[in-house]
Amino acid sequence: MRVLVTADTFSGVWTYARELVAGLVTHGAQVTLVSFGEIPLPHQTAWMEGLHGLEYYPSAFRLDWMQEGEQDFEAAQDYLCALVRDTRPDFLHLNQLSFGALPVATPRVVVAHGDVITWWLSIHGQEPAASEWLSWYRATMVSSLRRAEVVVSASHWMELMLRGAYGDDFDGYVIPPGRNPIYFNPFVTKEESVLAIGRLWDTGKQVALLTQHTHGFPVCIVGADNPIPAPPLPIRADVRVSTDQCEISVKGAQTESQLRTLYSKSKIFAATSQYEPTGLASIEAAFSRCALVANDTEVYRELWGDAALYFERNNAESLSEVLSHLDNDRDLARHYGTRAYNRARECFTARRMVDDYLRLYRRLRTAKVAAA
Repeated sequence: MRVLVTADTFSGVWTYARELVAGLVTHGAQVTLVSFGEIPLPHQTAWMEGLHGLEYYPSAFRLDWMQEGEQDFEAAQDYLCALVRDTRPDFLHLNQLSFGALPVATPRVVVAHGDVITWWLSIHGQEPAASEWLSWYRATMVSSLRRAEVVVSASHWMELMLRGAYGDDFDGYVIPPGRNPIYFNPFVTKEESVLAIGRLWDTGKQVALLTQHTHGFPVCIVGADNPIPAPPLPIRADVRVSTDQCEISVKGAQTESQLRTLYSKSKIFAATSQYEPTGLASIEAAFSRCALVANDTEVYRELWGDAALYFERNNAESLSEVLSHLDNDRDLARHYGTRAYNRARECFTARRMVDDYLRLYRRLRTAKVAAA
């Protein structure tokens, strides 16, 4: 089996693609990986070493949501079409929502990792203001969804958001994301601390909820979503606000090793997002046996069920109360950490995700043969 996979190097899509590609190659697939956005740094591609059966083609084409991304879109499509002609894949696994209408005959799976219009609908309750660019963006997305054989979402909630934004004319399929548990350490002694990940200004992640009330325990906010390479010299870039009642540390970008340590030592992970198309950060926290305190949204309820505690939607005071309750009851915190860990092991492993995709590929192959 040959699969062409696309990714970008700016977001959790790169982590998602790493887990997918490694799993497919392990199952004997030949994979062509194409990245967009920026040429990745060496630390971002180190995982490819020793993966026989993988060909990698980096590119710097801008993504559809970027400034002037529209200008690169046609050239990026032409580049992908040329690679399809050269590599002759059996399937296209497109981690950009906009590429589903490529003018090739190869069956394509399009994966929804988030998009501009569903973000606006979730955060603002309405679509962004009309513009020429938005008209192009919408038309591109609608065409992509209609042309794809299958559109995969991480949750039923995300699929419903897509249907509300772009219509029902696509075949939806839900495959939750997965991580390999070996990247996380669930057995480190926990500190009395809370971890959250997201930029303070990001209204989608809304980690700023943690800054609106005082807490009697340390709170760490990592203000960047993606790991960075280890610097040659240690750099301290923390901003710390400390009083008798509150200690909040805002950290810059962290290395993968630093993030793993923060996850493993934190007793609680605050999943504050109001727009969460994948839930990867909460999955990583669960594999680290953090107790999950999640925003009471449809997507977190779907992902975590009774394996998390919830605070009133987008309510900073309720968040503070739930955190205090867990901090005062160590047994309860350990209990919810174990529940989150067990659910992650059951539902969100990379092996399960790859197996789901292999079943989907086989279904598409059977349908293609039947149609022929």
